[in-house]
Amino acid sequence: MGLLTELARGLVRGADRMSPFTSKRGPRSYNKGRGAKRPGVLTSNKKFIRIKQMVPEFVVPDMEGFKLKPYVSYRAPEGSEPPMTAKQLFTEVVAPRIEKDVKEGAFDPNNLEKYGFEPTQEGKLFQLFPKNYVR
Repeated sequence: MGLLTELARGLVRGADRMSPFTSKRGPRSYNKGRGAKRPGVLTSNKKFIRIKQMVPEFVVPDMEGFKLKPYVSYRAPEGSEPPMTAKQLFTEVVAPRIEKDVKEGAFDPNNLEKYGFEPTQEGKLFQLFPKNYVR
């Protein structure tokens, strides 16, 4: 019902009224802006009062002597570290947490999800089907 109403309204009132109201369609004094916050308030007599606490303050670190550039070329050489294997990831992230729980006596072998273990393959990118096994 809403579509028919809008079409009828466009025909009766004119198609130009249906287009978005921008600064090009308004008077010279109309400025739509882009949603920036004003650093002050406008009084009832149209006087703008700037409030120092409302002015955004950008904190920029001193970049003097900084070697890195903001752009990294696609021709840049590969990193010096080899890619991380599953065993390295386990020994660096999960193993210390398991050791800590074993020492405290809070380790539960039935609750391995706590350490990131996922018992099912549902929702994974590659599910384990018989056709995926090496023959």
